[in-house]
Amino acid sequence: MSRSSTADLVVVGLGYVGLPLARSAAAAGLKVVGLDRSRRVVDGLNAGRSHVDDITDAEVAAMLEQGFEAVDRAEVIADAAAVVVCVPTPLTDHGAPDLGAVHAAVDDIAAHLRAGTLVVLESTTYPGTTDEVVRPRLEAGGLRVGTDFHLAFSPERIDPGNPSYGLENTPKVVGGITADCTKAARALYERFVNKVVEAKGTREAEMAKLLENTYRHVNIALVNEMSMFCREIGVDLWDAIRCASTKPFGFAPFYPGPGVGGHCIPIDPNYLSYKVRSLGIPFRFVELAQEINQRMPVHVVNRAADLLNDQGKAVRGSRVLLLGVTYKPDISDQRESPALAVAEALLARGAELVYFDPRVEDWRVGGASVERVEDYLAAAGEADLTILLQPHREIELDVLADRARALFDTRGKSADHPRVVKL
Repeated sequence: MSRSSTADLVVVGLGYVGLPLARSAAAAGLKVVGLDRSRRVVDGLNAGRSHVDDITDAEVAAMLEQGFEAVDRAEVIADAAAVVVCVPTPLTDHGAPDLGAVHAAVDDIAAHLRAGTLVVLESTTYPGTTDEVVRPRLEAGGLRVGTDFHLAFSPERIDPGNPSYGLENTPKVVGGITADCTKAARALYERFVNKVVEAKGTREAEMAKLLENTYRHVNIALVNEMSMFCREIGVDLWDAIRCASTKPFGFAPFYPGPGVGGHCIPIDPNYLSYKVRSLGIPFRFVELAQEINQRMPVHVVNRAADLLNDQGKAVRGSRVLLLGVTYKPDISDQRESPALAVAEALLARGAELVYFDPRVEDWRVGGASVERVEDYLAAAGEADLTILLQPHREIELDVLADRARALFDTRGKSADHPRVVKL
C-alpha cells in the first residue's frame, strides 16, 4: 500500500489537540500540513501567531521554519501519507454526541482518499465510531480498509497547562481496524512519541479514553458529595484527603471544587452513557456523577450566601469578586468552566459581580460583560466576598487572605486563616 506523497502528515483540526500534534511531528522531521476550516486560525498560524495555550508564537515560528503550513483546502489530503483527525466532539443541547465535525472531516478525507493512506481518528467518541461511522464513509469510494488504506483510532491525551506531560512523553494508545492498521498507526506515532501502546482494536482504544475520564468524573463526584456534608459533621475534608494520600497503595487523591470543566470530564462520560443507553441498560454511576458535579456551582453559591449572611448581608446588593474564570489554572480556556454557572446564579440573586483573571480580558455572562478589575488585591479588600475559583499562579494566596474581607476558597489552596473558608 505504499506510495509517494508530498506530505508525511495532514492534521485536520488545529486546536488544542491538533496543533501540539503538528508541532511534535514537524519537530521530528515530518513534512506536516495543518488543515482547518477557520480562515482566522489558518492565517494566524501562517503569520506565526498561536491561538493555543500550550503553543507559543516562537514555537509556531519554528514549525514554519521546519516546513509546516496551515491551509483551509481539503485537497491537500490527496498528497498525504497519513491523515489524523483532531476535530471537536461536543454534546448537543440534549446531551447527545455531536459528531458533525467528524462527519465533515471524514467527508473531506473520503473525497480525496488515495490508496496507501493511513487515516487516524483522535477525536473522542463512543466505542464503535471508527468502525461503524468512519469506515463506511471512507470505503464508499471503492477502497477497502486493510487492503487499500489503513484506519485506526488513537485517543488524544493532551492536558492543557501540564508542565510535566506533553505529547511526546505521554504513552500513545493506538488501535486499528486490522492488525496491519494498528502497525501502520504505531509506525507513525513512534516517529515523535516515546511510547506507543497497542490496543486490541479501535473499540478498545475508543473505550480507553472514555474509561480514563469517567474514572476521574466519578471520583471527583465522590469528593464533591463528601464536601457537601463534611462541613456539617465538623470534618476538614482537605486534611482527610492529605492523610489518605499517604497510603502508598489503593488510593489516588481527588479534590472537590466548584464543578467540572474543560473538554474532557464534563463531556466524555456522556459519550459512554449514550452508548450504554442505546443498549437499554442504565449507567447509574456516570449519571449520578453528572448530577452531583452539575450541582456544585449552586452549592458554591449557597455557601456564599451563608457566608454573606454571617456578615449580616444578603446576596442582593453585595459586591462579589470572582477570581479565575477558566476551567483550570494557568490557561485561558473557558470551555465548560463552572465559573459561568456560579456567576449566573449569583447574578440571579442580585449580586454585584466583578472578576479578575489574568488570562481573560473580557468575560461575558448571559450576553453581558462582567466588570474586570485590574488590582485583585484592592478589589478583594472592597468586596463583601471574594470567591477563589481558579488559583492562577499570578494570584498571591497568602497576601490575598490578609487583604480580603472574606475569602471563600473553592479549591482548598489557601493556608488556614481567620478570613478564609474552604469548600
